Amino acid sequence: MQKLLINGKKELSGKISISGSKNATLPILAATILSEKVRLSNVPFVKDIYTMIDLLKFIGLNIKILKKKKSIEIINSNKKIKTLAPYKLVKTMRAGVLVLGPLLAKYKKAKISLPGGCAIGTRPVDLHLFALKKLGAKIKIRNGYIIAEAKNGLKAARISFPTISVGATENAVLASFNAEGTTVLKNCAVEPEILDLIKFLNSLGGKIKIKGRKIIIYGQKRIKIKINHNIIFDRIELGTYMIAAALIGKKIKFDKINTKIVKNEIMILKKMGVKIKDKKFYLEVLKSMNIKKTEISTKPYPGFPTDLQAQLMVLMTRAKGISKIRENIFENRFMHVPELKRMGANIKVDSKIATIKGPSKLTGAEVMATDLRASVSLVLAGLVAENRTIINRIYHLDRGYENLEKKLKKCNARIKRI
Repeated sequence: MQKLLINGKKELSGKISISGSKNATLPILAATILSEKVRLSNVPFVKDIYTMIDLLKFIGLNIKILKKKKSIEIINSNKKIKTLAPYKLVKTMRAGVLVLGPLLAKYKKAKISLPGGCAIGTRPVDLHLFALKKLGAKIKIRNGYIIAEAKNGLKAARISFPTISVGATENAVLASFNAEGTTVLKNCAVEPEILDLIKFLNSLGGKIKIKGRKIIIYGQKRIKIKINHNIIFDRIELGTYMIAAALIGKKIKFDKINTKIVKNEIMILKKMGVKIKDKKFYLEVLKSMNIKKTEISTKPYPGFPTDLQAQLMVLMTRAKGISKIRENIFENRFMHVPELKRMGANIKVDSKIATIKGPSKLTGAEVMATDLRASVSLVLAGLVAENRTIINRIYHLDRGYENLEKKLKKCNARIKRI
């Protein structure tokens, strides 16, 4: 099993180009089931993307990977489509459930394994099924599979989600794409990745509008035969490396971004004393010596993202005084805390609230990654810690970070995979 070795206390400097968004690419890949010929650019070639590609190939789509061009070409001309997503292709990646909506929409049936992914909470698919039932699907769960059918096709509906859910919003939008009539979704997630999905679907011939947390989908039967789409940048990757730069950077520049999308994260980091020069399409993080305590709560976009909570916690260990994080999205997302404590962090968890007392002197240790974002928080801790840190179970990292070691090495980090 592979591990990462990090020798900390090495000041970082240089430039990091941010990859395309994994969380935007996955639902757009699922959406290609609705298409005929698509070329996607700025694709991040991480494990979850390859898993989704394997799933689409299994279903019957023809996919060509152009890795040097960071592109994928997808053709859906196979008349013998499988409306099945088996356990072996969904067990490691929650986004596999997103093929449910487009398969139902186009082929009127689907059999999808209940999904897996990170062990950060139950993350049930109840809201996905709630929306699809409203659209007229008949659904059973049997032997670990969702079995769905809409013999006469899906019909438009007015749906109000009881709680905000990114995945359920995406599946509902995908399922409604060619449903008969006009569908209105309320209390939706409006993450930038969802806006990118909607941009893709509108390029495909859709007519979808957004008003606040309301999404209106005018059902379409015709699609454009051939389209190109450029995936947005990964705001979580950007936030992760910005925190790395705040921890132990001299001067790091980030490009291929749109700072408007991450203005809340920039504001919070500046409030903590991180020195940031931000322009429209790039920013620089400068050496930041005086990190200040703060309190944050994770919330749906445009609030602070749960996917940056673990990384920010590492920065809070540098702050003088008591910082707090309230985790409102997932009930089991403090699994990185015991590992950070092994490295010398002073953190206490009480239900949904983590209290971080700083500044703490972090020292290298052998630690274990438990999920995607927890694993990268240990990388950040290793960069700032004294001596050597060994991180086990780094396959979690490979699910969501493209060329992590290469990008950090270019900025002088002492990091290697064994």
